[in-house]
Amino acid sequence: MLDLYYAASPNGMKLKLFMEELADLGVAPPHTWHLVRLSAGEQHTPEFLAISPNNKIPAIVDHAPVGGGEPLPMFESAAILQYLAEKTGRLMSRNPRTRFETLQWLTWQVAGLGPMAGQAGWFRVHSLERDDYAADRYVRETRRLYGVLDRHLEGRTFIAGEAYSIADIACWPWILSHKGHGQSLEAFPNLARWFESIRERPATQRAFADYRDPYAVVRHPAEEIA
Repeated sequence: MLDLYYAASPNGMKLKLFMEELADLGVAPPHTWHLVRLSAGEQHTPEFLAISPNNKIPAIVDHAPVGGGEPLPMFESAAILQYLAEKTGRLMSRNPRTRFETLQWLTWQVAGLGPMAGQAGWFRVHSLERDDYAADRYVRETRRLYGVLDRHLEGRTFIAGEAYSIADIACWPWILSHKGHGQSLEAFPNLARWFESIRERPATQRAFADYRDPYAVVRHPAEEIA
């Protein structure tokens, strides 16, 4: 049994997308969803901090952990995705070369794409005060990272080759918010093709059916910043 803690944000939706894909594969373990209301500060409660010391979502508690023993709490989306992929034997290849390619792009997402796109979104969408320098810096770096992924996807169906994996699951929710991050997919044809192919997957459509993009309403448009 898994307790899954999430919120409707790009990082939280990774877990939703992963579990929907497991459902389509027929291997989703029993689980209960817990919505963490970030605007109400529920991520700062002692109960949640005992699971996620960094007071961030997603987080999980596995009541039947790998290796047995007491329930296992986990935080940080990349660690959670890797753990659940290895536990279920799905969405990450066991071939060593492909496995490590998956893990390096998973790391790339949490170390680069997510933080830079998140900052671009913050200064364009959520910041009450306009800061042209900061917004331009992060929009440009996000554009560079889009280019990295676009070049990598040339001739590839998915990020780690021909098989859909946790690397794709980690990246896709961040690309979904591309307009809020000041990006146009028209400039990245390989990325656009990959993005649309994942959008069409039944698991993606179920996971994001009621999703409201937190970067959808742009307060400081990019064209005024460039």
